Amino acid sequence: MSLPILSPVAGEVVAITEVPDPVFAEAMVGPGIAVRPSGGRADAVAPVDGTVVTLHPHAYVVATEDGRAVLVHLGIDTVKEKGEGFTLHVVKGETVRAGQPIVGWDPEAVAAKGYSPIVPVVGLDASADVLAGLEGGRTVAAGDELFTWND
Repeated sequence: MSLPILSPVAGEVVAITEVPDPVFAEAMVGPGIAVRPSGGRADAVAPVDGTVVTLHPHAYVVATEDGRAVLVHLGIDTVKEKGEGFTLHVVKGETVRAGQPIVGWDPEAVAAKGYSPIVPVVGLDASADVLAGLEGGRTVAAGDELFTWND
């Protein structure tokens, strides 16, 4: 079954290898793609329908009913901010719909503090061959299809 993965943020789609963190760039947590966000304060949205299984101010995982889990990481090293500048709109364990706001944040403020605001979107426990549409070089709005997970 093909599962569309939506972009959590608006911006320019880039290859996961462009993420300035080897954990993501080398696909240690799984294959995916990244979005270089455009604009200021905005809500990062759910990439799929499912349950919020992990929720931190700077990162979240939504798992679908069939067990596919998608990680969204808002910026690199943003964990060091200890939640400052991030606003949670949901709670862990909540059922969400694709496109629903999960976390409010400001990519420009993240960049101003010296962190990369890039947003990796990763298919956890996926093999790269089941993800399609991982090409960069396009612009997306939050909620646009980012890639598909074929299983």
